[in-house]
Amino acid sequence: MRTVIQRVLRASVTIDKKVTSRIDHGMVILIGIENADTEEDIKWLTKKIINLRIFDDSEGVMNKSIIESEGNILVVSQFTLHASTKKGNRPSYIKAAKPEISIPIYEMFCKDISNLLGKEVATGTFGANMQLELINDGPVTIIMDTKNKE
Repeated sequence: MRTVIQRVLRASVTIDKKVTSRIDHGMVILIGIENADTEEDIKWLTKKIINLRIFDDSEGVMNKSIIESEGNILVVSQFTLHASTKKGNRPSYIKAAKPEISIPIYEMFCKDISNLLGKEVATGTFGANMQLELINDGPVTIIMDTKNKE
């Protein structure tokens, strides 16, 4: 599983010119799922994300987690995070899991992160053509991959 995590002031997902999800202050998580991903990867990643200290404390130091900062989370599935650009100029998505594998993993990830956060997370719509609008705060952008746990 590969994620791009962005600290945001606000973010929204639009599908067919209609805003379907929206958050204020928090993080946007773009998640790419591959065939080898497991429930163990979900558990490791969700715990790591929930405890990331990327929000400012009263001194302006990134020292608070999403829970401590009372932030929100928007999760969007993005298979293009597994693009391979080694050959030619057209990316290959061979490592990205097919929907029958990735949808259950995506749903489990969203459920687990919601449980850890203690409130519902906003989501995109799996497989839809979405427009993601956000205001990155900082900017703070963190990339995490369960294949690089150490």
